[in-house]
Amino acid sequence: MKISIGSDELGFSLKKMIIDVFGKKGHEFYDAGTMAGETTNYPGIAYKAVKQMTEGDCDRCILICGTGIGMALTANKMKGAYAAVCHDIYSAERSILSNNCNTLCMGALVIGPKTAEKMVELWLGLSFDPHSRSQEKVQEIYDIEAGR
Repeated sequence: MKISIGSDELGFSLKKMIIDVFGKKGHEFYDAGTMAGETTNYPGIAYKAVKQMTEGDCDRCILICGTGIGMALTANKMKGAYAAVCHDIYSAERSILSNNCNTLCMGALVIGPKTAEKMVELWLGLSFDPHSRSQEKVQEIYDIEAGR
């Protein structure tokens, strides 16, 4: 799977760990920044990372800042992005199975690297079932986005 990933300086270490661990497991990454030693505002990073996904260059997106909230707010402004802030395994699971999210947002100041690793591993291994009971709710979200 090809994953677009981005972080501000608060999430840099966690982003690097995810790229290292999951790159060894065969996933490819587009790194939208921030790079080592840089300081940047998260909206620009979120925009670059999500754009790679919504334009079809990546399958999913992972965004990391201090809390994950700012990244999720930014991502969800972009058509085709469905972002959830997750700080636990269950939320990460439900973001896919119940909501068909394509963008995982995490807070590096909220969770540790082992929790993040387990969440990402689970999240990347799941897919939404379009025949599930959640499909009707997800379709309503798509309809709202489309202005219907």
